[in-house]
Amino acid sequence: MIVDDSLAIRRKIERCVKASGDVSILTAVNGRDAIDLFKTEMPDMVTMDLTMPELGGVECIKVLADLNPSVHILVISALSDKATALTAIKNGAEGFLKKPFTDAALNIALTELLDTELTRHDD
Repeated sequence: MIVDDSLAIRRKIERCVKASGDVSILTAVNGRDAIDLFKTEMPDMVTMDLTMPELGGVECIKVLADLNPSVHILVISALSDKATALTAIKNGAEGFLKKPFTDAALNIALTELLDTELTRHDD
């Protein structure tokens, strides 16, 4: 699931993800919509912006992680201060990618999350 209030960013992430294989992609424009969609669809992976209307990413991450502790959440945000990134990780995010980002950087970050998933299942 892609959660970002920017249509351009949602499309960029979606294009990148679709290029890597046949996957189902959900999108949400804010944290509130993301929570509603997450409850019905339960996606395995989420990209999350931090600054959005209605409900911000840090708060949304906590709710999603509480709903499904094994969900993989990658923060993609222009905010780069360490305190916000640490709070997002404390709340359940597993990675952080700073905007603007390249397709290659996004692919690397998503691959790292998938590698984490594969490692978990190997244990």
